[in-house]
Amino acid sequence: MKTLKLFLTATLLMAFTVSATAQKKETFSIGNKTFLLDGKPFVIKAAEVHYPRIPRPYWEHRIKMCKALGMNTLCLYVFWNIHEQREGEFDFTGNNDVAAFCRLAQKNGMHVIVRPGPYVCAEWEMGGLPWWLLKKKDIKLREQDPYFMERVKIFEQKVGEQLAPLTIQNGGPIIMIQVENEYGSYGEDKAYVSAIRDCLRNIYGDEMALFQCDWSSNFTKNGLDDLTWTMNFGTGANIDEQFRRLGELRPNSPQMCSEFWSGWFDKWGAQHETRPAKDMVAGMDEMLSKGISFSLYMTHGGTSFGHWAGANSPGFAPDVTSYDYDAPINEWGLATPKFWELRKMMEKYNDEKKMPAVPKAPMPIITVPKFELKEFAPFFGNQHMEIGDNPKTFEEMDLGWGMVYYSRPLPEIPVPSELTMEVHDFAQIFIDDQYIGKIDRVKNEKTITLPPVKEGQQLNILVEGMGRINFGRAIKDFKGIVGDVVISAEIKKIEMTWKLKRWVMHPISDEYNRASRSFDSDANPNAFGKPLSDRITDGKYALGKRGYYRGYFNLKKVGDTFLNFETWGKGQVWVNGHAMGRIWSIGPQQTLYVPGCWLKKGKNEVIVLDVVGPKETVVWGQAEPELNKLQLEKSNKHNNIGDKPDLNSVTPVATGAFKSGNGWQTIKFDGQKKGRYLAIECLSAQDGKSQVAIAELYLQGANGKRLSREPWTTKYATSEEENGNHTGDKVFDLQESTFWQTGKGSSLPHLLVIDLGSVQTVTGIEYLPRAEQGAPASVKDYRIYIY
Repeated sequence: MKTLKLFLTATLLMAFTVSATAQKKETFSIGNKTFLLDGKPFVIKAAEVHYPRIPRPYWEHRIKMCKALGMNTLCLYVFWNIHEQREGEFDFTGNNDVAAFCRLAQKNGMHVIVRPGPYVCAEWEMGGLPWWLLKKKDIKLREQDPYFMERVKIFEQKVGEQLAPLTIQNGGPIIMIQVENEYGSYGEDKAYVSAIRDCLRNIYGDEMALFQCDWSSNFTKNGLDDLTWTMNFGTGANIDEQFRRLGELRPNSPQMCSEFWSGWFDKWGAQHETRPAKDMVAGMDEMLSKGISFSLYMTHGGTSFGHWAGANSPGFAPDVTSYDYDAPINEWGLATPKFWELRKMMEKYNDEKKMPAVPKAPMPIITVPKFELKEFAPFFGNQHMEIGDNPKTFEEMDLGWGMVYYSRPLPEIPVPSELTMEVHDFAQIFIDDQYIGKIDRVKNEKTITLPPVKEGQQLNILVEGMGRINFGRAIKDFKGIVGDVVISAEIKKIEMTWKLKRWVMHPISDEYNRASRSFDSDANPNAFGKPLSDRITDGKYALGKRGYYRGYFNLKKVGDTFLNFETWGKGQVWVNGHAMGRIWSIGPQQTLYVPGCWLKKGKNEVIVLDVVGPKETVVWGQAEPELNKLQLEKSNKHNNIGDKPDLNSVTPVATGAFKSGNGWQTIKFDGQKKGRYLAIECLSAQDGKSQVAIAELYLQGANGKRLSREPWTTKYATSEEENGNHTGDKVFDLQESTFWQTGKGSSLPHLLVIDLGSVQTVTGIEYLPRAEQGAPASVKDYRIYIY
């Protein structure tokens, strides 16, 4: 009995000690050139991870993987649009339980930095803003639009209900909160940024450390006096240069790289992005040796499941489903060679303590034998229909994601004609049940040739929306047909045009329940080849092989796997009701990561929505992903000799030599110049070699301000280094860490030609070399043309 009493006493004492330790409050503040934790200098070593991109059963494993790298903090975005998918309906449960994620971080001895937006970017649908904001067509996003600010404050308050109890002042793990996100890349509006600051201050209190992040080239545009300023830059950057201006303005401020980019994101139709491990490790080593804090973006990227992958601009460059990011912890949570190199370096900065153990993977990797999806169902069933004089956008039809089938009869046009429209994002055009062709926003296509038609023949347009643009001014990204549909033709030497009115529209959501119900003959009378309408003969289906496919595979044991969809066309996938993400045969991603925690022993269901139609309806699970297999109709290079201009008769608007070194340079022209095309001829490089690179270019208009680059496209480039995606469009992609670079061994001079989209008045050019130390491959002598 005495032994039992002693045991109980010891147990209670231990429980009290653990409880007291868990409730012990720390302090965090901004000191002189350093952060302070409990009054002592503290270097933040943060790992960026995103809870919606990780299945909840794997959260703790990923947190432990970050800790095993020597990290002491987790940095995370809060995604407004995943928490409020319909206006006023908030969800902080399951995979959306951000508070539970933060508590897991604290359980594992990690602090947390929260970035609650309202805008986050993150290559996420609309940068985290909810699509339903666009139901108010004239809304101004990321400005003091009354409706926008009203909804922002409601959202931030709801997040605060989850996270305010978890701040360090309340004994929780949250040490800092970010105000907005990289606003300098969007605009200059200190009043708006101040309003977001005030909103967060009211929720989290005066003692909470607030900060804002931006690039070293633009952080002063919106920098607020009472916020901590941090810089964002990538692997290989000249770190002293990145903090030079901050040091001049705030010599006593702590230095922090709030996004140190470990890799980069992938886009459909471009090669898989990678960044050298040695450059990443060297940069982090340099920062730590100088007492500079950082957040490694991404330490573990994960997956943009479902329809959550966004798109980039100028133009339209949708992101793939995988958010592997070439991060140290790969998409499925395992250590990469990059991980081990980083861990070895981080040992030097672990206060002479042993590094935490690397946890075992929560699931094994399994393979799945090839199986066929034998069931087929068309898109159409007992569904909603809208009628309108003009084609409506998705948002006008209260549709967030999916497709719309637009239809109307045609007038008689006895000759071939040209159909013109702007679609977001991928349109397939049919006359009755005959497929005519596609208009692809990725390729900046807006027209298609139609054959002669008789009066009453049906024009059918199937439009699929992909991820909304997540960066820059183009985030106001409506989906569907976003303007007039016009047909033009020359009949008997007379130019004729028809602006098509009176549309019938069928919105088709991309929800799992919608896909699953399509196989129910009661819900879908058109299932399994039944006629779409009286206009189509029995047994035919206007869209051919386009539709839903369903099949099954059996497992004796569960584990993570990578389902291969390279024989399929374009669309989305669900496994056991879980939205796995988008597929597109063009690549580079051909597999989808399927977490074993979402599989089960025995029968597993797979549904594929294919908007194009498959070559084969087969799927198999492999042990490794395929993230770098392109299947393009033509090369991404812009080297068509027919697009090369003859500049012999064109007078340069500027000639000379750029200065060596990092940073922006501006060349003013002698007066105003007009033209549609910019050509920059690179005659030599600063290092005397033949390879040249340019990170960014801007043109200044008549008022001296930068012209919009939204309509820009690459017309021609003598050379582009495909390895690493250093194509011509990188000089206007809004990203200072990416660059156009010519291939090794290509000879000088090099020519890059940009189509500005229309004739512009230009007074100067702004040039940025690569951001790395010494600005590698910088241009020296140049000739610039506007024509």
